[in-house]
Amino acid sequence: MTSSKRKRDAVEDSADGRDAGNSFFDIYGPEAKPELVFKSPDTTLNLQDVQGLVTWVLAEGYMPNWVFIKNKPLIPKIVMLYLPGLDAALYLSQSKALANLKSCCGNPIPLLALSCVVDEMKTIDTLLTCKGKKKKNVTHSVEPPLLVSKPEACNLVSKSFTELTKDIPFPVTYYTLNRKEMEQNGYNFKTEFISTLPAPSESSPHEILALDCEMCTTKDGLELTRVTLVDIHGQVLLDKLVKPTNHITDYLTMYSGITAAMMEGVTTTIKDIQEEFLKLVFKETVLVGHSLENDLYSLKIFHNLVIDTAVLYKHPRVEDAKAAMDLALMKIRYGPDFGSPPELIRKKLLDILNESGKTTSVVDNMNIVKRYASESSNSVPVSSDDEALAKAMKEVKKSRSQFVWTQFSELNTHFQNRADDPEKLNSRLAEKISLLACSDDDSGLKKRRKSKVSLETKEILKKMDERVNALHAALPTNAMFIVCTGHGDTSIVHRVRKMLKGEIVFSREKVVKVLEELQAQAEVALCFVGIKQ
Repeated sequence: MTSSKRKRDAVEDSADGRDAGNSFFDIYGPEAKPELVFKSPDTTLNLQDVQGLVTWVLAEGYMPNWVFIKNKPLIPKIVMLYLPGLDAALYLSQSKALANLKSCCGNPIPLLALSCVVDEMKTIDTLLTCKGKKKKNVTHSVEPPLLVSKPEACNLVSKSFTELTKDIPFPVTYYTLNRKEMEQNGYNFKTEFISTLPAPSESSPHEILALDCEMCTTKDGLELTRVTLVDIHGQVLLDKLVKPTNHITDYLTMYSGITAAMMEGVTTTIKDIQEEFLKLVFKETVLVGHSLENDLYSLKIFHNLVIDTAVLYKHPRVEDAKAAMDLALMKIRYGPDFGSPPELIRKKLLDILNESGKTTSVVDNMNIVKRYASESSNSVPVSSDDEALAKAMKEVKKSRSQFVWTQFSELNTHFQNRADDPEKLNSRLAEKISLLACSDDDSGLKKRRKSKVSLETKEILKKMDERVNALHAALPTNAMFIVCTGHGDTSIVHRVRKMLKGEIVFSREKVVKVLEELQAQAEVALCFVGIKQ
């Protein structure tokens, strides 16, 4: 064993590295401690800078250009806490209520968040995945995605669902859209829509089906005229023409393949087809398709377990349900990088840390745990911030755990719920518009430009600060604590952008100005970096 390996092992054998005789403290002295030296007071970071600090300390990353660490080998572990929703403006206005953040980690560093237009999951993805080199013996990643005529696709559809999903890189649910992704891709959650139902007990519902619908134009817009369902083997389970409620004004034959002759004598109504559909597709069934939001909308059915190949591949429309099924199966079998060009292939941060001999833990919701934990990570799914705190504290106290990731998401969930409430949204917009009017006034009433922070938001911030303090208190001596807010209130940004696509009660010009301000605010996040002394 090399001397450097023995020294590292000695540090890892205890939570703070001080109870080992042969340790780095033999070199640096018993009073030695790691220390952060920030190179410029005017630094603005990006998400890659934060990730780079982790790989520099725990793996074989490059030294950052914005910070230096004296006695770096004395750092036994890094704990990274993600606080979505807290932007710089909110922190500065509520700094007294968030005093523990500063006392634990010092002054925050401005962090340039990703554009509000992208999915919030991209922020976590940027932090927890790295650009990876493509292995020479892997060819699937650079193949064009439309492989339905390839032998590989034919072989996959001949297998059962159990055979297909055996030893796959990621669980099937990795590829299904979460609620936020569904909202951002136009999926409708209207209460008058019919929801798919749980499968009857002792039944064997289809695990995965592909859907394709065709529409024609009527006086009410697009209406359903054909529904096709295909199983994993490519067998057609349902293929029926549907008579629209209103008279067809354009058959859209070029796109739909529907003609007037085909529709003669068709009596199946949308209610009829809904009943047949619900006998085949249950709540547990994964539904595959291309831009499924349109198909489900035309069916007036809500289903929340979908794999959308338009999101999966970012490619032009595929022609039918069979093609969509083939594409989904190829992605499931060969992993999320299948169909991606080499420059887009990314590797899990936790895999990189594990390859460097580090033990890692992920304490987060089930979706994050499934997506970003490595095979050797200690995966701890949680469903609330209180549970995340308790489980993260437990992981932090384990001497062999050298990287711990967790998230406190209550603030972001609060913003999401507030944006989904039309009354609260309109009230906030009215307030923002009035503040813009004040700013245009030459009377200089700058104090009035500050938005009010609700009592509910203040209470959530107070609890967040208490949780941060509790987590920091659990850290061993010399542990690094990174707190990254990622982005501000993006929920209201998405909601206002969607609002502008339709009729609004406010001045469109003023709402656009408010949107620009909200987006600019949400894209200035914060990063706190400290070492427990």
